[in-house]
Amino acid sequence: MLIRHGATEWSRNGRHTGTTDLPLLPEGEADARKLRDEIQQLDIVATFCSPMQRARRTAALAGLDDVRIDPDLREWDYGAYEGLSTPQIREQLGDPSWEIFADGVEPGATPGETVEDVAARVSHVVRRVVPLMEIGNVALVAHGHSLRIFAAIFLRQEARMGAQLMLNAGSLSKLGFYHGTPCIQSWNAGGDFA
Repeated sequence: MLIRHGATEWSRNGRHTGTTDLPLLPEGEADARKLRDEIQQLDIVATFCSPMQRARRTAALAGLDDVRIDPDLREWDYGAYEGLSTPQIREQLGDPSWEIFADGVEPGATPGETVEDVAARVSHVVRRVVPLMEIGNVALVAHGHSLRIFAAIFLRQEARMGAQLMLNAGSLSKLGFYHGTPCIQSWNAGGDFA
């Protein structure tokens, strides 16, 4: 179960939010509460959550208990692009085709990460989660880019495939296995198109 945190001011404005610890907007809190009914019907055997307050608050409002904070689920470190939208970055670079999965980030107040760096982090989560999936459902509460990359790794694809997976704020997605092969059972249900 991949749960992207509810909307924040920056997700609503399309700004890259990696290391900045923003709270949920009231509508982001409402999106998280909407997940509660569906989540309560599932047999959740473990929950892992990013340390950022937007993810932790989403987990709490969605009714998830016994949440384990997992730093490997934190969002991509956007370096110099933290707080900027894609159009702003393209304008700043003079490159109308810039795309984070293809072109990456530059160091800024933080060093930034490559897509491979994020993939390495979330690969640790994949290794921890897959054995637990034999017991029941595992919930991961995190961020748009880190969860998209997690899904690509889980599906045994290249990390950059995550660029092709849209993931709305406050959404719920389900990954699993079909005849032993990792698959998407449902994707991007509910949530806000932020």
